[in-house]
Amino acid sequence: MTATAFSALHLNPALLKNLASLGYAEMTPIQSHSLPPILAGKDVIAKAKTGSGKTAAFGIGLLSRLVVTSSRVQALVVCPTRELADQVGKELRRLARCTENIRVLTLCGGSPFGPQLGSLEHGAHVVVGTPGRLLDHLRRGSLDLSLLQTLVLDEADRMLDMGFQEEIAALIAATPVKKQTLLFSATYPEAIAAMSATIQHQPVQVTVDELHDEGAIEQLLYQVDKEERTAALARLLGHYRPESTLVFCNTRKECREVAEALVKRGLSALAIHGDLEQRERDEVLVRFANKSCSVLVATDVAARGLDIKELSAVINYELSREPGVHIHRIGRTGRAGEQGLALSLVTEQESRRVQTIETALGSTIARGRIESLSVAAGGPLAPPMVTLCIDGGRKNKVRPGDILGALTGEAGIAGSEVGKIDVLDFHAYVAVMRGTAPQALACLSGNKIKGRFFKVRKIS
Repeated sequence: MTATAFSALHLNPALLKNLASLGYAEMTPIQSHSLPPILAGKDVIAKAKTGSGKTAAFGIGLLSRLVVTSSRVQALVVCPTRELADQVGKELRRLARCTENIRVLTLCGGSPFGPQLGSLEHGAHVVVGTPGRLLDHLRRGSLDLSLLQTLVLDEADRMLDMGFQEEIAALIAATPVKKQTLLFSATYPEAIAAMSATIQHQPVQVTVDELHDEGAIEQLLYQVDKEERTAALARLLGHYRPESTLVFCNTRKECREVAEALVKRGLSALAIHGDLEQRERDEVLVRFANKSCSVLVATDVAARGLDIKELSAVINYELSREPGVHIHRIGRTGRAGEQGLALSLVTEQESRRVQTIETALGSTIARGRIESLSVAAGGPLAPPMVTLCIDGGRKNKVRPGDILGALTGEAGIAGSEVGKIDVLDFHAYVAVMRGTAPQALACLSGNKIKGRFFKVRKIS
């Protein structure tokens, strides 16, 4: 039987104490299976989805190998999207706070190049980034990987799906032959096996059962005609009234059209897809994560790296063609002991897809009748929070505590009325309860933060 206590790993006492303070009581399955070989210095290929605890698995491993007295880059984590890279960077900083002077740097496209160059000149132990921007720094000579000890490819399947093969190959070519390579993937297609064979040495394979507790997710199929999908989607949202819903579409065009149609029906909906500029993507993700938007319509690629802990429902506007992707989609709800809801709209022509998915699940999915669903009175469910954007961020020395202090101090707003605070390089976002928004906006606009006034606006 696999040990589940972190103390069984014989980690540094300070790291163990920090893990306890972060609420890491016992290892998740992916951690208990992958951490021993990772700590032993072996290459690992692990099948693990978002929310499985994989970041802590490779994070604990790479932090345990760092030589703090050297400011050269010793660990590199490559992620498919900026959102995932930001999340990984934040988690690594939390894990590293038990050791002084560990520098974790995030390098992603969509952010100014200059500040990244300055940060690299000061040295970094761990770099987290997206393939394109990492390669830009490599070619400029600002990123030196010659002393790299640990390479992590996170969500490697999506990086291949997004066409990053050449960038990854170029990055790997700049690293020492002798290093530890950790490859994490939500699915295990042939392309991943081929990649592993090329870049890893006798890797330990770790696979954790991806099927979820059947009691945690209520899954239903609703058969509709193709032209009735949007109306049926609105009816599902009106009947079940989930607080936060992730709707999956198979194309960017569909994402835009579905989100626009929902907004016209009075619902709070946003779309995320590859055509958005980085600033727009940031705002969309922040608004959905902090519950100031009820519905996010996304493609699988755009939703990658999005880890919302309390997701009420997942709705498949159209079924995926791959059973593994379907399982990955619905696994985003029903986490941490909460009840989840996974609903799918299907046409008669998609019956073969349904059969393939049911075979993969090992069970039949219950059918519902869309015409039998009553729509709750009271109109569309309004999001509980409102997001305020502050035109100042990390580069202006703004911290979450400064924003919280301004709201609870000068404005006298209760801390319970303030939600998620996200501080980016040049902007900060704070969620406040809908009824408190005017008071919070007036406070932040009329008072100094960090000794200066910042422009503040409501974005939802």
